[in-house]
Amino acid sequence: MRLIQEIHLRIFFKLFLLFCILLQGEGREVESSFVTCGSLVKLLNTRHNVRLHSHDVKYGSGSGQQSVTGVEAADDGNSYWRIRGKPNSTCQRGVPVRCGQAIRITHMKTGRNLHSHHFTSPLSNNQEVSAFGENGEGDDLDVWTVQCGGTLWEREEAVRFKHKGTEVFLSVTGEQYGHPIRGQREVHGMSSPSHHNYWRAMEGVFIQPGSDTPRHDEL
Repeated sequence: MRLIQEIHLRIFFKLFLLFCILLQGEGREVESSFVTCGSLVKLLNTRHNVRLHSHDVKYGSGSGQQSVTGVEAADDGNSYWRIRGKPNSTCQRGVPVRCGQAIRITHMKTGRNLHSHHFTSPLSNNQEVSAFGENGEGDDLDVWTVQCGGTLWEREEAVRFKHKGTEVFLSVTGEQYGHPIRGQREVHGMSSPSHHNYWRAMEGVFIQPGSDTPRHDEL
């Protein structure tokens, strides 16, 4: 009788251990489903199916700063952006970004920050969006607030980015450039929310919560 009880007890502990392991695995999967500080991502405009993009080509009008556009190609290396905290704030590597959090979005190749200001965009006459600064350092007009539906920015969720300084939304409405960036779409700021200003995190290197180990994904 005692032997049977010991066997039952061993089985119980093994099942309990397996249950705990499964719970931990589910917890890691839940954590990795968020966009985290320090991650390197491509952002897709869900209405027009173009990725946020920049390159060392300056606007020929307006501010004359580095242009920001939307491109259809998924494999363009100039479409990677790093998620960072606003100046003089903490955005710890691997910690999920909160809905309502103010962030900077820094272009990987040129080190300039996504930026907006009271200049008119060249095609749609909305507000110009540019890339500004040097080595990730610009000014207070580089700050954007993440607008999402829950508590944290989920990777599968379409979110909005609202410019902290001028309160416009990062948007695409479909206007296309000619030479020298033929076929690329204008990215600009719109004063009101609409279906033109939803973005979703796509391909990227996502920093795992509680770890310095990045996770490479193509979603």
